[in-house]
Amino acid sequence: MSTTAAVQMDPRLQSKTTTFNEIPVIDIAPLIDGSNPQQVAKELAFVCEHIGFLYIKNHGIDKQLISQMYAQTKAFFDRPMEEKQKLNIIHSGPTLRGYIPMYGENVDPDNTRDYKEVFDFGLHEHEVSPFFGPNLMPANDPDGFRIITEQYHQAMMTLGRTLVSGIALSLGLPADYFEKLQQNPITIQRLLHYPPQTGAVSQREIGIGAHTDYGFLTILSQDNVGGLQVQNAHGEWISAPPIDDTFIVNIGDLVQTFTNNRYVSTLHRVINTSGQERYSIPFFMDLDFDAEVKVIDQCQGVDNPPRYQPYTCGQHKYRRFVDSYEHLNDYQAH
Repeated sequence: MSTTAAVQMDPRLQSKTTTFNEIPVIDIAPLIDGSNPQQVAKELAFVCEHIGFLYIKNHGIDKQLISQMYAQTKAFFDRPMEEKQKLNIIHSGPTLRGYIPMYGENVDPDNTRDYKEVFDFGLHEHEVSPFFGPNLMPANDPDGFRIITEQYHQAMMTLGRTLVSGIALSLGLPADYFEKLQQNPITIQRLLHYPPQTGAVSQREIGIGAHTDYGFLTILSQDNVGGLQVQNAHGEWISAPPIDDTFIVNIGDLVQTFTNNRYVSTLHRVINTSGQERYSIPFFMDLDFDAEVKVIDQCQGVDNPPRYQPYTCGQHKYRRFVDSYEHLNDYQAH
């Protein structure tokens, strides 16, 4: 049952309904099967330069696997709080894996508290270092949470590498240009739960505050509830509603650096006033921890000097996370 009538929305949180020329839908089958990767690259170039967000269809990810992931996501967040807290991210140190309770992460802390629950995991490894190490998984796992989530993570890795090759082509680079920087990339597979908000909803507390993504590429599956908003080039907030059989893809800060601001890392936020629980499943794909991020030759020149000094992916990302997690003050990135 909708509780929309019970919501008094701060005017700053209003959005207009998007049209698909603002956030377009791109068929990536010709990129996946190799029949016409340059056509997809051309479409990616326009979207990345002007919008930073897109829907992708014909992505090749099995519908059943996606459905299983949502079932596991809902079941996880329905677990008792005591059980979830045993997996709290503070127990993972710099690996940054596990459960994040309500208000445990705030991406825009000067303006907003994030009204969400999170579970993060990645590729399971034994050695602990920033963004790498063992996953914290539920001890009680009768329905195959670990197996299904790891299968999904692997599927996202494959799709992510394909999209990265398309971005390389869109810049006039070889399709494998970024592969040397992604031998063992930082990845975060995230499960999200946004409870509905009612009453007076202000910018001070929404699902997730306005932010750009820190890394290279994000692939988002969202349920049918809605609530995602994207800021367009005119500074207006537009809704990015669910579209069946698509993912939403956006580029992050690393791509904006590589392209010297030619491609844009776009502000976005989530506000759930639907009256329903909202779930989403974003996958974040970055570069190797020590990969150097610097403006590529194709995006600089005498009249367009580099706007960024080179930096490494891991140091950049870790600094952003230190701002969100107090327990990281005890660790230093190396």
